[in-house]
Amino acid sequence: MKRIKEIEVSVDKADPAQLRDLLMKCAATSMSSKLIHAQKPFFSKMAVDAVLCLDQDDLDETLIGVKKIPGGGLQDSQLIQGVAFKKTFTYAGAEQQPKQFKDPLVLCLNVELELKAEKDNAEVRVEQVSDYQAVVDAEWSIIYRKLELIQKTGAQVVLSKLPIGDLATQWFADRNIFCAGRVQAGDLRRVVQAVGGSVQSTCSDIERQHLGTCGKFEEKQVGGERFNLFEDCPKAKTCTLLLRGGAEQFIEEVERSLHDAIMVVKRAVKNNQVVAGGGAIEVRLL
Repeated sequence: MKRIKEIEVSVDKADPAQLRDLLMKCAATSMSSKLIHAQKPFFSKMAVDAVLCLDQDDLDETLIGVKKIPGGGLQDSQLIQGVAFKKTFTYAGAEQQPKQFKDPLVLCLNVELELKAEKDNAEVRVEQVSDYQAVVDAEWSIIYRKLELIQKTGAQVVLSKLPIGDLATQWFADRNIFCAGRVQAGDLRRVVQAVGGSVQSTCSDIERQHLGTCGKFEEKQVGGERFNLFEDCPKAKTCTLLLRGGAEQFIEEVERSLHDAIMVVKRAVKNNQVVAGGGAIEVRLL
């Protein structure tokens, strides 16, 4: 242990250039025995940028999203300084919605905006046709009230962990609002981390501080998939890696290699000291 202390290198966080150079070397060393060793400079930069995007006190690597997109070459991989997730299931009205915004307000919900069929064994007993119509009208008025409350917030991008049905999708499209339902919990969490605000479980009493914002939002074609991208986020403590490659198995190997590099870089930042890798330390200690 004493000998290791003598040959260790301290990580100087006060000098960003020196810190970055050292972290790049750590990331590159971890890739030396991997399939992507020929692209070490490219992926080392990606791994270091990803770790430096995080809150440096927390360094929660789960906030680094990874999306695997078959097709293209390795050099087509990119780091999004923000959040990117695959286009969710949508209804026909979604194609009429705007696909790009500058400085939009973003509202994240855990609310279902869909008219649903009755549950099994659900029963409503009425004596007149007008009573049945009153039940139907009540259902429609509830969802329209929710939609109007959302519009009043000024949000231009609306995301929900629960479904957003065809009625709501078309309603938003008519008012130039983008919406996406069934957003995965992890993606929604990272969106909130990047744009600010908070996830709302009701459409009532939504105030400005509950909404987030980003410099740029767009729905973009990447390979054979469409992705929703949130970039230039003022509160960005998260990022997304879009990995490209010819075969799915190869992309998975790239992901594992990058994960190893990210964990090495994270450990270097957290512990402030590093020693040479690749067996060099073992040889030195003999």
